[in-house]
Amino acid sequence: MSILVTNSYITPLETRQTVARRYRAVTKAINVEFWNSISETTHSFYVGSYGRGTAISTSDIDILVEIPNLEYDKFNSSTGNGQSRLLQSIRKSLQVAYPRSDIRADGQVVKINFHDGIKFEILPAFQNSDYVGNHQGYIYPDSNMGGNWKATNPKSEQEAMKIKNGPKYSNGLLYATCRHIRYVRDTYFSSYHLSGIVIDSFVYNAMGNWKYTEAGSSSSASTGDYENILLEYFNNNTLWGLSSLNLNSPGSNQTVNTSSSIACLEKVIKKIAA
Repeated sequence: MSILVTNSYITPLETRQTVARRYRAVTKAINVEFWNSISETTHSFYVGSYGRGTAISTSDIDILVEIPNLEYDKFNSSTGNGQSRLLQSIRKSLQVAYPRSDIRADGQVVKINFHDGIKFEILPAFQNSDYVGNHQGYIYPDSNMGGNWKATNPKSEQEAMKIKNGPKYSNGLLYATCRHIRYVRDTYFSSYHLSGIVIDSFVYNAMGNWKYTEAGSSSSASTGDYENILLEYFNNNTLWGLSSLNLNSPGSNQTVNTSSSIACLEKVIKKIAA
């Protein structure tokens, strides 16, 4: 099962147009509520696989919406689970834009399930800066276990992925591999969990210096060499699947939790290397 450049994994144009329209409506609803603005584009951007360029037609759409830092003080200092209160506040603002859709707060995000099967996950976040004011990514709420704040730096991840996918490095092989793994996951192992950040971080680290020499063909001397390199990396870094897989995300170098994804990742990598 060789990895090829193919349009069959790409989100169709009509779907992308629908996603863009809903993205603008979501952004406007948040801006009206928190920024006193009717802008449909400011204070938000795509994250997750859609933002990293590795989404396929079945991928959820992840959006980070920036909330004013003054709101952080309010939710952080409130009694009880301030993180849950923030998510509920986001949920209520989105119900104005989509009163008939299934909208619910879930751990770290607010989810919107649309009637056509498209799913949005909205991550509210605050800009995070160091002591001299340099941007250090974002902090976002986690309402689990009584509530806490976590850090993320999706723009650095997106930039690192974009550079490695470019002609100087993998010449498109990075994105193609990540999309192919998603396709195999959804087609053959849909009952298992394998997160997008695990896929992208694994491929980013495992592929080494491999690249497409031309559209649709890898630089390997024979079919299957590259796929087996991925399997070899997995085996060498998990003691043949017997131990955990230590991964850091591209660009941000943050630790990626692989515990719930490793079983499915092993099945997918073995499938494409067969």
